[in-house]
Amino acid sequence: MQHKVRSLFFHFFIALCSLSFFSCASRNNNADEIANPDSNTPLQPGPNVIPQFVNTDYIELNKIYQISKFRSGIGHDYSDDFEHCRSMKHYYQPFDSVNWTSIKIFSPVTGTVDRIFEEWAGTQIQIKSDQYPNFIFIIFHVKLLTPLNVGNKVTAGNQIGTHIGSQTMSDIAVVQVTGAGRKMISYFNIMTDALFQNYQQRGITSRNDFIISKEARDADPINCNGETFGSSGTISNWSVLK
Repeated sequence: MQHKVRSLFFHFFIALCSLSFFSCASRNNNADEIANPDSNTPLQPGPNVIPQFVNTDYIELNKIYQISKFRSGIGHDYSDDFEHCRSMKHYYQPFDSVNWTSIKIFSPVTGTVDRIFEEWAGTQIQIKSDQYPNFIFIIFHVKLLTPLNVGNKVTAGNQIGTHIGSQTMSDIAVVQVTGAGRKMISYFNIMTDALFQNYQQRGITSRNDFIISKEARDADPINCNGETFGSSGTISNWSVLK
């Protein structure tokens, strides 16, 4: 009798442990996609999850006439570890009547200067987000207000400079650092709805108005010679603001 009791207890214990294990395993499978509401530091999203957290524009939108689409054939090849021969950033072209050197440039997020260097025109600054450190914002052709160095902190909405001038357009790129490599993300896919409303007020109906899908670009490829485009494809490359 005593042996039978011990045997029943043993099997009950094993069943309880197994139930606990599978319950825990099931919860952990989605841990990279679910924020912890009890933590002050949100979990980083998985590689297929794009948070919409940018609430501050990097540029004075009222001075901009048109914006190139993500995966356009404008400029030069600027692609990531997963795609090639396409411009995976956005060019902002001002109105002709605007003094291009007057256009203010702001930090779109609170973060840290991750890299900074002089380009052929102005300074390129790369900012790593504090909220989501696997997202890096790259702003091109800036005339800095004050010197910045790697490690300096910047705050969302703070002016960091002005556009360098009419010799080139202003452009912005966003990189999501994943375990499989660097993945370019459209600036418009990480905006909050509140920020995107500013573009809707200029006649834009959808974020997709600024994006050429991978499937559409693959079906309408661009020829590349190194970083130089040999063609710009047949898909419209620009979205014009009203």
